[in-house]
Amino acid sequence: MEKRDYYEVLGVSKNASKEEIKKAYRKQALKYHPDKNPGDKKAEERFKEAAEAYEVLSNDEKRSRYDRFGHAGMSGSSGGFGGSGMTVEDIFASFGDIFGDAFGGFGGFTSGRRSRRVNKGTNLRVKVKLNLNEISGGAEKKIKVKKYDTCTACGGTGAADSNSISNCPTCHGTGQVTRVTNTLLGQMQTSSICPSCGGEGKTITRKCAQCYGEGIVQKEEIIKINIPAGVGKGMQMTLSGKGNAARRGGVNGDLLVVIEEEEHPELIREGNDLIYNLFISIPDAILGTYVEIPTVENNVKIKIEPGTQPGKILRLRGKGLPEVNGYGRGDILVNVNVWIPKNMTKEESRIIEKLKESGSFIPRPDKNDKGFFERMRGYFD
Repeated sequence: MEKRDYYEVLGVSKNASKEEIKKAYRKQALKYHPDKNPGDKKAEERFKEAAEAYEVLSNDEKRSRYDRFGHAGMSGSSGGFGGSGMTVEDIFASFGDIFGDAFGGFGGFTSGRRSRRVNKGTNLRVKVKLNLNEISGGAEKKIKVKKYDTCTACGGTGAADSNSISNCPTCHGTGQVTRVTNTLLGQMQTSSICPSCGGEGKTITRKCAQCYGEGIVQKEEIIKINIPAGVGKGMQMTLSGKGNAARRGGVNGDLLVVIEEEEHPELIREGNDLIYNLFISIPDAILGTYVEIPTVENNVKIKIEPGTQPGKILRLRGKGLPEVNGYGRGDILVNVNVWIPKNMTKEESRIIEKLKESGSFIPRPDKNDKGFFERMRGYFD
């Protein structure tokens, strides 16, 4: 199913402030909240869709990339939660504070999850270098990443077995402790993270021998990255959930993929256009010729018209790089340079002197003087 525009999902304009976006997300999240719509799969998808839109539009870097390239700019990640396989619980872990206590009376679905601190794994950052061919057509890359993964021996719990896990005696499994203090205005109740379990709500009496109670071990993983056509140097892609696993369960971090470019031996990139510096001889500039120009895919032959002036720009439309969102393509700009030899033979010098004496090199208003080109052919034939 085609993704909807993130601004449309939240019902805000493209100029909306961060506060407006946050309010709009809270409105959508409360409307489609799982507690309010039990068993409604469509409402759950809308709930995830709103979280995906908010995750992008609330982040300045991601929002800027989305505004420029649309959903294609989020390629390599869902851009948020919608397509990343993250659960509703993961959304509460990241954005649960936005809901406040709005669902305290809806069966405790939210409050039970919000009360415990959910660990989040750290992000990983890798660089991927692409050549112009890969940038032009898109590429699939496989990279080896050393990362923390869930311990298979204990399933990420950090405990030797299920009997080694129990509710924290201080917070009774909630992950929070509540204190009531007397003030001039009456009693005030405050909640904070449980100091005994660090907000996890659990204690471990016997640790896993493989991960020593951490719930994660270091491994190497081969990760496949599908890179869309048209990406540029410095562009960053996010693979949600492909970063380090969290200690003793929780939400995985992300893998941040930074694009680098290999220099092409002949073509210079300028946005989606490619620049080629062509050098031709004086006779070719005067009489005209055909030359081969390199493109990303192959070479193409173009005509150099008689009397082509140094500095002339020839445009090969549609031979550049594609837009990252798949619409449009840049051009190849051929910058014509006339090569002037530094050392000439006596015969070559004699011909130039003869041309000079004839006045043929005096600038003329009529650049299409056919007689001039006929005289030149006589000298070079």
